Amino acid sequence: MANAREIKNRIKSIKETRQITKAMKLISAAKLKKARQQLEQTAPFFEKIKATIADILVHSGDIKNPFFDIKGKSNGCKKCFFIITGDKGMAGGYNHNIIKLVENKLANAPDAVLLIAGIVGKNHFMRAGYNVDQDFDYSVQNPTVYRAREIAERIIEMFSSGEVGEVNLVYTKMESSIKQEPRVMKLLPLDLEALKKELKVPKEVPDEVDEALIYEPSPQAVFNVLIPKYVKGVVYGALVEAFTSEQSARMSAMDNATSNADEMLSKLNLHYNRVRQTAITQEISEIVGGASALK
Repeated sequence: MANAREIKNRIKSIKETRQITKAMKLISAAKLKKARQQLEQTAPFFEKIKATIADILVHSGDIKNPFFDIKGKSNGCKKCFFIITGDKGMAGGYNHNIIKLVENKLANAPDAVLLIAGIVGKNHFMRAGYNVDQDFDYSVQNPTVYRAREIAERIIEMFSSGEVGEVNLVYTKMESSIKQEPRVMKLLPLDLEALKKELKVPKEVPDEVDEALIYEPSPQAVFNVLIPKYVKGVVYGALVEAFTSEQSARMSAMDNATSNADEMLSKLNLHYNRVRQTAITQEISEIVGGASALK
């Protein structure tokens, strides 16, 4: 059985840890409030831009453009995964869930190029020996449109040059304050079925090609401008949603850790008092016994 000094040292250690977890919870709560506001402003645009592109694909028919893959021509080509993880740990299962999802996907594409935003994910996949682009170095803290534009330009360049034939976006969607779900979204080439799945469009909804739809000056020119803007919008929306999910996950994890520390302190204090009481009782017994022996 541990003596009173050992228990006291353990109580001190847990109190110090509790101070850290409580501080991290408060910091995450402040960041989450700001991130939620940014997400509320971004989410409608994020969903609308995907719906608009899906609507164009539905009504345009067989479009001759390298950014489109209506007939599944990208199957079998070299893949690229743009992965958004956290820059820090201590966020519950946030980073682990993303990493596990990507590793399951890489089982069928071990030579895929990985573009990773976030230190945790980058360090993990580099140690595991995957094909990580080390020049791709972006923070996931406080996402901005400018950062999203740089990332989108890099993705468009890799796809247009033929370096990769398919780009998938892996991020965490904020379902609720207590539920964050990792997702894989096919970013390029544009795939109508993938967009329908992302937008949760019922399968029974028919595709209706609009023969009167005309692009000026040409479909190629229009989509060469539209698609980079679409990719930038989707990347920015994913960065904002992932950052919000990370802060929510970290706040929940630190709240649980603080509650566990409180529970452990309560049990240790009770144990400490019992050990101390036992020691005092023993000392009194020894004094009484010694006094009786002197009579």
